[in-house]
This record gives sequence, C-alpha cells and structure tokens, in this order.
Amino acid sequence: MLERLQKIISASGLMSRRAAEQCISEGRVTVNGLVAETGQKADIEKDRILVDGKALPSGGEKTYIMLNKPRGYVTTLKDEKGRKNVTELTKELGQRLYPVGRLDMYSEGLLIMTNDGDFANTLMHPSHNMKKTYYTWVTGEDIGPRIEYLREPMLIDDYMISPAEVDIVDLFPGGALLAISIFEGRNRQVRKMCAEAGLKVTRLRRVSEGPLELGDLKTGRWRYLSEEEVRKIKENE
Repeated sequence: MLERLQKIISASGLMSRRAAEQCISEGRVTVNGLVAETGQKADIEKDRILVDGKALPSGGEKTYIMLNKPRGYVTTLKDEKGRKNVTELTKELGQRLYPVGRLDMYSEGLLIMTNDGDFANTLMHPSHNMKKTYYTWVTGEDIGPRIEYLREPMLIDDYMISPAEVDIVDLFPGGALLAISIFEGRNRQVRKMCAEAGLKVTRLRRVSEGPLELGDLKTGRWRYLSEEEVRKIKENE
C-alpha cells in the first residue's frame, strides 16, 4: 500500500513525521537507490527505504489499541472491493497497525490493533485458549433446545469445535440475546454455530477477548490499552 514517506518513517519509530520531512528535504532518504523527493509515496512491503544509508528499524515503538468496530467495515488492510476499512478509523495515530484476528463486515465490537507481532500471536494462537465472548442476537423457533445444542461439540467446516459457553442475556418473542463464549477463532464461527443449531443471527458484537473488555467504548472510537492490560496478555507469551 502506497503511503507518504514521512508517515512510513515515523511509523517505524525512527523519528517524528516532521523530522522525517526534514530528512527528505535534505536528500538523506533514498527509495530503491534513488534520492527521495518531498511528497513522494512508497510501499514499505515492496520498496527499500534508507535513511542516511540505513534501513528503517524493524520494530519501532509498540502500540496497542482497542477499537469498537462498527458494522460495515472490513478488517483487512486492503480491500479489492473498495469497502470501508478499519484503518480509516485510526488514521490520526500515524502508525501502521494490524488488526488482530478478524470480525466480518457485518459484525461489530472489540477489535485489537497493534504492530507487535508476538502480542498478536498470543491473542490468536489456539494454544493460549483465549476466551472470546460475543453478544449474539438470534431468532428462531424452540429457542430452548437450540441453545442447548449450541453448548455441545459440533462439526463446523470439517472441524470439531469445542463446546461453547452460552448464557441467556434476554428472551423476547421469537428470539433471544445470548452471550456466546468460544476458545477458538475459526472463520465466522459463531454465525456458523448458530446456523447449525437452526438460529439466525441478526446482530453480533464481540464484547471481550481474554482479560480485555469492550466496556463503554463508543462505536467507531478507539483507546490505548493500559499497561496492565498489555501485561496480562503478555503473561501468556
């Protein structure tokens, strides 16, 4: 993805964006062996960017944020269909952050974004058994037996998933609001589980992941994780 050079350099943690602009104007930055120009763009994944003859730091400052993802946004960094992307909601950070796991376009709620690969792996890797809880609005007949079915192991996409924890938050005519907790993160798992149980999901919101809770964070807004929250996740590395 093409981005302005000063933004790429700043996101690497080497210097501020303003200092990066100064470096470029002084001819101290090269892209693929050619002196960069003010306003030039580059792709960090494809281009070789040097500052004073040295490659950008591979690490940079580690950043950890929680986003309350709205419906209608995709969690891929680049979308061929031109749909709205979660990175649009975090532009002011001036850093390249990656979504940890995915929420499909029609799901909402807690989404962690970071530039720390080890931290992301801890959250996503099945061996860490990171519990994820979703508020799930469903409709269907005979809700009681279908909820019991959700609590049993079931075969989804030729994979036997572990039993889910299912609590009833509210019952209403023709449906219910359920709190469904899973310990895996397979593609659209909660939606597929509900479909297997004969329930239709009308709304899906992730409210917690491991020790992290969405709380009262407003839709479309983000916040930094606290040092304590980061520490709790890293204890599982």
